[in-house]
Amino acid sequence: MSYVTGNNVQAQYGGIDKSGVLQAFPSAWLPYIQLVRLWPPAALLLIFFPHAFGILHAAIRMQAPTEHVLRTSITIFGGCFFFSNAAHTWNDLIDAPLDAQVERTRKRPIPRGAITPKAAIIFGSTQVLAAVIFLACMPLGVSTSGLYALPNIISTTYYPFAKRHTRFPQLVLGFCLAWGVVMGEVAMGVQPIAYSPDKASVAVDTSVIFLVTGTALWVLIYDTIYAYQDLQADLKVGIKSLAVLLQDHTKAVLCPVLMLMTGLLVEAGRASGLGTSYYLFAVCGASVSLGLMVWYVNLQDSRSCWWWFSNGFWWTGGTIMIGLLVEYSTQVRF
Repeated sequence: MSYVTGNNVQAQYGGIDKSGVLQAFPSAWLPYIQLVRLWPPAALLLIFFPHAFGILHAAIRMQAPTEHVLRTSITIFGGCFFFSNAAHTWNDLIDAPLDAQVERTRKRPIPRGAITPKAAIIFGSTQVLAAVIFLACMPLGVSTSGLYALPNIISTTYYPFAKRHTRFPQLVLGFCLAWGVVMGEVAMGVQPIAYSPDKASVAVDTSVIFLVTGTALWVLIYDTIYAYQDLQADLKVGIKSLAVLLQDHTKAVLCPVLMLMTGLLVEAGRASGLGTSYYLFAVCGASVSLGLMVWYVNLQDSRSCWWWFSNGFWWTGGTIMIGLLVEYSTQVRF
């Protein structure tokens, strides 16, 4: 298979190339566009997808009107945009010393000196402020929504350090992104984890937990494949990852992880009372698309890893969204 991509593997979100869509932006913007991974927009969409899962899942169970779903989706997309910008700025700020030692990342804006650490901190702070403004637009208010967002904020803050402290940074990232399912539910006015002072107990929506966990395993699979782009450099520099830990055993481990993810998606549908559309598109579609990725990716070829990552996330995220969307359209009267 020939892996042709408009984005050279060694220049992902880095370098001085200004081709394609990037020509529409002033040259001074290029380092910041690269810093926040705005083009190609995989990073933003990978953050938005789990939020969208939560929105649609809540919409089905609430029988929410289309206007409410669209309005919530627009608000969440805006929040995801600024949260993504802040998270990637923080990640690159912390990772700059390591990125400078890896061929694929050494030309990113901070390692190459196009953005100073001080400028990155100022820029990142503005993105955090904008994300908080969108958080305040949620129906449960900024305090309650903020409490729900706290686990994500903490894990996202820790994530850049995970590759130094643990061999499982993909698991940390999986939690970071999959928590978007919870925030999508909250944006619809649903509280998947609720405390009852009268009964002194906590009620947890198990269907949401199944969906969050299944989504986290999806992230773990594709990010492990993504990490293989830097395997040799990571071994030299001392960066930890599942790719470094598993090496030749990666595919053998990812296959049962994929089966577990499929089971969790099935349980999410069962606990929610979802129908055939969900199982056909979301469960089967996600399982087949990820299965193809794990089976066909050449982990020894960086171009293959990038191709399957940058294309595969569309297939899996898209099929889960389509499954939930079709299920919503069949259950809700417009």
